[in-house]
Amino acid sequence: MMRTREAALGWVAEGTTLCRNAVAGLDERALGAPSRLPGWTRKHVVAHLAGNAEAIGNLVHWARTGERTPMYGSPEERGAAIEAGAALPADRLVAWFDESALALGDAMAELTADQWRTEVTTAQGRTVPAGETPWMRAREVLVHAVDLGTGVGFADLPEPFLAALRDDVLGKRGRENVPAVHGDPAEVTAYLAGRPYVGVTTPEGTAAEPLPPWL
Repeated sequence: MMRTREAALGWVAEGTTLCRNAVAGLDERALGAPSRLPGWTRKHVVAHLAGNAEAIGNLVHWARTGERTPMYGSPEERGAAIEAGAALPADRLVAWFDESALALGDAMAELTADQWRTEVTTAQGRTVPAGETPWMRAREVLVHAVDLGTGVGFADLPEPFLAALRDDVLGKRGRENVPAVHGDPAEVTAYLAGRPYVGVTTPEGTAAEPLPPWL
C-alpha cells in the first residue's frame, strides 16, 4: 500500500492527541497501573513515547544539519531512560511527553524537501530517508495509544493507517511467515501486531494462534 509523508504526519498528530487524552486526568496510581504490554506500566509506555520522540528528533536533526546523530546511544541506554522515566512523578512524566512531542513536531516542520530525502539510520540499523520518520512516529503513538489500556482500541484508529500498518507488519514479519486469516480489519491488525484480538480465524474457521508482539 502507498502511504504519503503528509498522511503520516497527520497520523502523528492524531496519535499524539489520542495518547495525551488517554493519560489526561490519570492520577499517580492510575498512571502507574499495568498497561496492555506485559511487564510495563502505563508510565513505562509514556516514558517510551517521550524518549522515542527525542530519538526520532535525533534523526530529524541529522537530516537538517548533516551531523550524524543516532537515535539512541545504545539499547542499554534506551532501556535505562525508560525505567528512569517510569519512576518520575506523573506530572513530570506527562510534561516530558508533551514537550518532546511538540519539539519533534516543530523540528519536522522545518525540514526542506531535500532534507526529507537525507538518508539516516534507524535503531535497527536500517538506512532510510528522513521522510520515513513520520511513519515511524505514527506507528508508535497510534499503537501505543491502544497499549495504554484506557479504552482506545484498534477500531478507533484511522482505517488508512490500519491498512498501512498491516502492510508494514507483513513486510517486516515476512508474508510467508504469517498464516492467512479472516476477520474484522481492525482485529486482524491487532492480531498482526501481536496484540489481543477477537474473531480472527484461519481459512478453515479455527481461531488464529497469537503472534509474538511487534513494536
